[in-house]
Amino acid sequence: MAPFLQVVRGDPTPEEIAALVAVLTARARAAAAPPAPQPRSAWSDPSRRLRRPLPHGPGAWRASALPDRP
Repeated sequence: MAPFLQVVRGDPTPEEIAALVAVLTARARAAAAPPAPQPRSAWSDPSRRLRRPLPHGPGAWRASALPDRP
């Protein structure tokens, strides 16, 4: 079997070769990993089709037109 890496010039130390192999392995795994899912837009969120519960009780008709208070 042919070698995967071949040093053409220089005299690298075993640590330098190990670092190169680690970087190449990490890049190959990152390229093979499935892409991360994109965050979903709030516009396409199905829960937007549901309405909030309507307030009930005394003064409910007035509270239904007022914005929510924190």
